[in-house]
Amino acid sequence: MFKRYDLVIINRSFWPVYPVIGEGLLRLAENLSYSKKVAVIMQDHANIKNHLKYSKRGLGVKFFPAWAFSNSSSGLIKRILDSIFFMFWVLFCLIKTRPKNIYVSTDPPILVPFVVAIFSKFMRVNYVYHLQDIHPEATNTIIKLNSYLFKFLKKIDNFTIQHANSLITLNEEMKIEIESRLKVKKEIKIIENPSVILNTFSKLQKKKGFSFTGNLGRLQLVPLLIDVINEYEKKGGTLEFAFAGGGIFSEQIYKLSKINSLVTYHGLVSSIEAASIASKYEWALVPIEDQITRYTFPSKISSYVCAGSKILSICGENTSVAKWVKSNKVGITVNPKIEEVVDIFFKIEKNIIDTTFIDLDRKELNKIFQMDTFVKNIKDKIF
Repeated sequence: MFKRYDLVIINRSFWPVYPVIGEGLLRLAENLSYSKKVAVIMQDHANIKNHLKYSKRGLGVKFFPAWAFSNSSSGLIKRILDSIFFMFWVLFCLIKTRPKNIYVSTDPPILVPFVVAIFSKFMRVNYVYHLQDIHPEATNTIIKLNSYLFKFLKKIDNFTIQHANSLITLNEEMKIEIESRLKVKKEIKIIENPSVILNTFSKLQKKKGFSFTGNLGRLQLVPLLIDVINEYEKKGGTLEFAFAGGGIFSEQIYKLSKINSLVTYHGLVSSIEAASIASKYEWALVPIEDQITRYTFPSKISSYVCAGSKILSICGENTSVAKWVKSNKVGITVNPKIEEVVDIFFKIEKNIIDTTFIDLDRKELNKIFQMDTFVKNIKDKIF
């Protein structure tokens, strides 16, 4: 007789292509598979079953990989169509697995979580909704949505939020945004994204310079960063900039590396390679659009913290990112203006900026960002 699954984990991005959350959710599935029947619904960018077999991972876990025809470098329309395809795949798999519990995140946003909410309501299933981003507000910062479409999408997501058994998000600012939607008071658990960086990397000798290891996307102020680096070099700057990662602006960074002697582009690399790159430099760059910080939080920050990097956040002083960097004593913030960022680069180069307050020990933060801590916190919210 068919036995219902105890838990289905739904996240479009997964191990090994998306190492941070993907690794965390894989560990969660592996951890629970010893005593429960667990399945994972995801999109396959790299033949995951071969990777699982080669790495001897995912034993006891059932995987339902869907074909992926978009990635972080794809256009918005293609990604939306891909999300719709994945939505139908998720519904098919849920009918097939008939789970008792579901974990679903905002990857992809709105449509898939809404399908989970509808399915759960009719089938009387518990689900945990992990808001890694808040949509459609986050989408609206990338491309302005029609006002009627925006209201419709928000209404759909409100339904998902209202009916979730548990809610998880990344920080206090995002929690406040979510609470503004709730008709009744509901607990929202804050769980920081983990780091895959090994602690040994943080002890390495660092040279003065900057790393950026993450998505080179629409929200990371990449065009501004290119202009800043070119201006810095033009004025005689000497510090190095090392980039790694994919995204729609990866080609521009590659071209920059060919014409600017200060810039190296390593392409899309593994999480361990990214950790190694970040750990070689004293500073790590976190450029981000101000408005989006109300609805998301840069996942790369946890890796930079565990790599022992000083963080230079390029955003407004009143954003959640700037406040987090300051309150945790991990770095400094500069306004996203060419002349101000160039000035900070030169101050860092010439050692005329006070960094004595920056805590490089970070024992408590390192505990928070441990992968095992992330797995335990998620597990506690599901069961």
